[in-house]
Amino acid sequence: MESRTEPTYAELELLLAAKDATIASLTELVEQISTRAGALAARVEELERQRRKDSSNSSRPPSSDAPFDKPAPKRSSRTRSGRKPGKQEGTPGTTLRRVEDPDTTIRREPASCCGCGSDLAGAPVSHERVHQVFDASPPPPRPHVTEYRVVAKTCTGCGATTVGDIPVWARGRVQYGPKLCARAAWLVCAHHLPVRRAAGVLATLLGTQVSGGWVSSVRGSAARLLEETFLPRVRELIAAAPVAHADETCARADGKLRYLHVACTEHLTAMHVGDRTKASIDAGGIWPAFDGVLVRDGYNGYTHLDHVLHAWCCAHLLRDLRSIHEGNPTGQLWAKAMADTLLFAKDAAEQARNQDLDALPAHELARIRNRYLGTLAHGRDANTGRRGPLADQARTLIRRFERYEDMILRFSTDLAVPFSNNLAERDQRPVKVQQRTSGGCWRTLQGLIDFAVIQSYLSTVGKWGLDKLNALEQLFTTGAWLPPALTPDHTTAA
Repeated sequence: MESRTEPTYAELELLLAAKDATIASLTELVEQISTRAGALAARVEELERQRRKDSSNSSRPPSSDAPFDKPAPKRSSRTRSGRKPGKQEGTPGTTLRRVEDPDTTIRREPASCCGCGSDLAGAPVSHERVHQVFDASPPPPRPHVTEYRVVAKTCTGCGATTVGDIPVWARGRVQYGPKLCARAAWLVCAHHLPVRRAAGVLATLLGTQVSGGWVSSVRGSAARLLEETFLPRVRELIAAAPVAHADETCARADGKLRYLHVACTEHLTAMHVGDRTKASIDAGGIWPAFDGVLVRDGYNGYTHLDHVLHAWCCAHLLRDLRSIHEGNPTGQLWAKAMADTLLFAKDAAEQARNQDLDALPAHELARIRNRYLGTLAHGRDANTGRRGPLADQARTLIRRFERYEDMILRFSTDLAVPFSNNLAERDQRPVKVQQRTSGGCWRTLQGLIDFAVIQSYLSTVGKWGLDKLNALEQLFTTGAWLPPALTPDHTTAA
């Protein structure tokens, strides 16, 4: 048998060293894989959180929400008002009522007896029942045409010739009248129809064959009239208001991204088109002269307005807090506590307004601020030492609440300031509706500018409870019509 030789001590040392090197390299590889797996897991978690974002927990518009996703049980930060759905008790009801002078009356008399079949031509009437049906009138074969015959007369005494007057809107020999122009502008601006579809509606309902180009020109004509009379007055009144709202939204025109800026109050709206720069914000002619409280979102483009008091929209903050809390409900519990604090302050401010108080009691303000500061302290402790995108965003939001406490709680210290900037968001919403119904963009920049001018007018008219179609008719009839509330005698009310 062949004899075995035992390895020497040096050989064993070399063998163990090789094994130690292999173990160290494998350990390092495992650690790298573990670190990478942890980073990938955090990345996947962050991507999943971003995928779950919608209009309820971010600044995305509701139109961007996917229609195929099942809605969450509660997608809104609004609380119940306590009122039942439908008509409220004590409010007047409306119903369709009979008229005394129907346009057409049709008698429906039986011809024969249902019992024996006898002729009922001369039979007496036992009773009569009335049914009235309200329906659309048939379109006329052509629009209503009014002919003005301008007569000139020569005075027999001095020989001077005097010509009869004519309405300002009837200068052309053949033209469309103010009512038809108002309906065209009403369809494309108040109901967001494309110009060709608006022309089709006018032809179907009014029997007027107009072109899409004419409808587009009517929109421009209305905008020119409003630029001369309406916009300067509205800008003057908003600049003098104690509280005003500002917002902006993007829109595509002439193949480029533009921004539509909104300045508004509870009764007034003014829009203009530009970019997101400070100079463009000031180009509307309102904010440089404004010295009240400006309600806005967190966009830094308004920070140069250091001569006004700023109030932050708390609806945006509620969505940011909801996004943080939903990312880690147990670890980011402070976000829900802060949202509850803001809603508590909102309810307290509303109750004070309902009681006609000028300000919240001092103890209520102290209670709100103590909850506010305590929640921030809890948020700082909860995110100390944590790593990852969610913790980074939570710390950024906490610093925002610390730095802008006065702006955020302005609605509680000044009861004239609303809780959110929803007023400006509602005014800019027609831009998105118009984009969806009219092909997604405006072909020319001037078309977007005209739309902004007319929307300013329609929004203001609606806020005063006036009929928008009637207001457009007055505009085209007079050429310089303002809603009664915007006349100099009503400056304080506006």
